[in-house]
Amino acid sequence: MNIKQKLVSIIKVISTVLITSAIGLEAWNVYAVITKSNISSILNPIFWVERFAVTCHLVEGIIAAFYAPTKKKMPIKYGIYTFFVGTVGLLELFGKESE
Repeated sequence: MNIKQKLVSIIKVISTVLITSAIGLEAWNVYAVITKSNISSILNPIFWVERFAVTCHLVEGIIAAFYAPTKKKMPIKYGIYTFFVGTVGLLELFGKESE
C-alpha cells in the first residue's frame, strides 16, 4: 500500500468518525431544545462548524448519488458512502479507476 492509499484510508476513517460525531452533536442539541435544557454558549462555534460540515457532506452525497449511475454504481449506496467520507468519495467516483 503506497502513501496515497494510506492517506486516503486515514481520511476516510477520520471523516466517518467526525461526521458521525457531528450527527450525534446535532441530535444532542435538538434534544436539549426539546427538553428546554441549557447548552453552554461556548459551544455555538462548534455547532456552526458541524452544521457547515454536515451540509457540505450532504451536498457531496447528493452529487454522488446523482452521478453514480453514469459510473455503474448504486446511487443510494454511493450517496451515503460519499456523505460519510466526503470529497474522497467524489474523487473516487470521478477518478480514472472507476471507469
